[in-house]
Amino acid sequence: MLSEQSTPVVRATLPLVGAAIGEITEGFYARLFQDRPELLRDLFNRGNQANGEQQKALAGSIAAFAGMLVERPESRPDAMLARIAHKHASLGITSDQYKLVHQHLFAAIGDVLGSAVTPEVAAAWDEVYWLMANALIALEARLYQDSGTAEGGAWREMEIVERHEVTSDAVSLVLRPADGAPAGAFRPGQYVSVRTELPDGARQIRQYSLSGDPGSPHWRITVKRVRAGAGPEGEVSSRLHEQARTGDLLSVSAPFGDLVLPEGDGPLLLASAGIGVTPMLSMLHHLAVADPTRPLTVMHADRTPADHAHRDEQRRLVSSLPNARLHLWYEEPGDSAPEALSGLADAAALDLPDGVTAYLCGSLPFMRAVRGDLLRRGVPAHAVHYEVFGPDLWLGNE
Repeated sequence: MLSEQSTPVVRATLPLVGAAIGEITEGFYARLFQDRPELLRDLFNRGNQANGEQQKALAGSIAAFAGMLVERPESRPDAMLARIAHKHASLGITSDQYKLVHQHLFAAIGDVLGSAVTPEVAAAWDEVYWLMANALIALEARLYQDSGTAEGGAWREMEIVERHEVTSDAVSLVLRPADGAPAGAFRPGQYVSVRTELPDGARQIRQYSLSGDPGSPHWRITVKRVRAGAGPEGEVSSRLHEQARTGDLLSVSAPFGDLVLPEGDGPLLLASAGIGVTPMLSMLHHLAVADPTRPLTVMHADRTPADHAHRDEQRRLVSSLPNARLHLWYEEPGDSAPEALSGLADAAALDLPDGVTAYLCGSLPFMRAVRGDLLRRGVPAHAVHYEVFGPDLWLGNE
């Protein structure tokens, strides 16, 4: 909890800081990368830096956390903190790096707000920062311990044993440890980080959901190529599409991610769009073995049937579950998917049982639309979970 002396200061200055938080975070990253250029080269996603999404995500997390401290002092945004902590652990973030972030963040605050940052204001926001940082440090320490790795995680070499073109823009890679050991267990819905060396010598990291059977001795990831458009072309996805072949080695992290199936027998909704189908596939594989009679509604949206990654696999898995139903939407269905509906996904049209727990993965517009439909139908917010591929730009909307 925020101290009694800091609470009124943060409440009074939150509008000022909130209005300037975008400029502050932009200045923070500029300072950080000037001091430590290797962080941009080998840790942070250069594409997300270029399009500004990482700055927006940091700004959103700070604003959301500070707002919670003053408006709901008895609660803590555990879902937000857990998602950040899992992402940090997958990247190998260490506790000492929070001191570096503090140094450059507060220098940027001073640059932007100037004389408004009195000693009292600086002390109050320092408290906000360390409340959030220490909560994340504790969560990340537990994640490292649970994964059996030291702080900072561990990378291991994994060999590509199979490569499959699942759509024109998506390729699946089946991986096994280079030392011949089993890949290891993961929870359905989790992801791994893949560290890839690029032509300029940078070692960029990206996260990919584990899309295969959690009971398999191998892991599978499915990589969608990011084409140039609103943002730059994906450096790592393009590299993997063009260069990764059977027999090659990839540097891979332990599995992380908190979008995982709950225990119990309650009804589930798995809602995905585009490449967001990948964590849902591992959940379906798990349910087919561990809980085949669980009530299940599966919905997926895509541009066309040909763009639907692992389409036949998803349909086969759902059809093997006696209490499962699959609902498909394609913007351009064509003649190959007569069972699909045309247009955008519509969760409001689904027949959902009481007590359903929902899992969402896809674009932000898709997830916002589905979440809105579910909330209007009376599904409580705490029963709607989601995974974001990339910086979490939804942090302030929970």
